[in-house]
Amino acid sequence: MNEEKVILVNEKDEQIGLMPKLEAHEKAMLHRAFSVFILNDKNELMLQQRASQKYHSPLLWTNTCCSHQREGESNLEAGTRRLHEEMGFTTELRELFHFIYKAPFENGLTEHELDHVMIGFYNGEPKINPDEVENWKWMPIDDVKSDMEQHPERYTVWTRIIFDEFYHYLEDHKV
Repeated sequence: MNEEKVILVNEKDEQIGLMPKLEAHEKAMLHRAFSVFILNDKNELMLQQRASQKYHSPLLWTNTCCSHQREGESNLEAGTRRLHEEMGFTTELRELFHFIYKAPFENGLTEHELDHVMIGFYNGEPKINPDEVENWKWMPIDDVKSDMEQHPERYTVWTRIIFDEFYHYLEDHKV
């Protein structure tokens, strides 16, 4: 099986090439990514715990799902695909904003992403893919914020960065 490739981009989100995912993380190359946040009608966020066999950040809590777009795939198509692959359901997604972040890991890999943040609404239970997801839970947004502040080690680095942006977006906009 060919290794999945990520879309290398410049700071304007213009595609400048493709690179195998692991190589892009080893070289800290800026690439396109997305993060999906699913809320229910109680204003709770669906969190997932990454599977124990993930090559980085195993068993840490993270947003509902995140990954990388494939060449020729829109942001919303990618988010919908990955939400179904990881969490076993689909719902309408809406893109909120995007931003660039860089986060090095102890294992020598670096996330350097232009991240497209999306939101969706769902009230059911997911059918998690055990190859991707260890566990999941609903958690009130304000509780997520305070738990991240008190116990940042429980969460993926990127979720702590993205959640802060997401939280402020929700404060500033009526979603």
